[in-house]
Amino acid sequence: EAVAELVARHPHERVRIEAYQERWVEMVAGPIAPTVALLARLDDAGVPLWALTNWSAETFALVRPDPAYAFLDRFRRIFVSGELRLAKPEPAIFQHVLAVIGAPPENCLFIDDAQRNVAAAAALGMRTHLFTDAAGLGQELARLGLLPER
Repeated sequence: EAVAELVARHPHERVRIEAYQERWVEMVAGPIAPTVALLARLDDAGVPLWALTNWSAETFALVRPDPAYAFLDRFRRIFVSGELRLAKPEPAIFQHVLAVIGAPPENCLFIDDAQRNVAAAAALGMRTHLFTDAAGLGQELARLGLLPER
């Protein structure tokens, strides 16, 4: 929708605007190997994993089949805000996820790189971690007893 709207307003920039969607996969930075390694360790240990992303439904669908993102299969479910028509940090999206997974907020650890999203999850009673790097996340997961020894 946004691409069509922008092309209508700026027809002389059509090629560049359409490249946003057509070449989306090239513009995404890609998986972060140390974080993917933590995900694998958690999954291998049987820790239940869910993902909540503010990705649009259209661009997520472009990235999802890419083999570089096969690690996403480790999540039991991925909640995509563009599909739900809700977005972080709105409380409704967190409440939806909690209802679907059937877990009380205090039993969940929410990890995000945006302080506003972490604050919203904490306000609902979730344990939280503000992601800055894989090393810090690994330390927090170990402290919580979620990350098994190698």
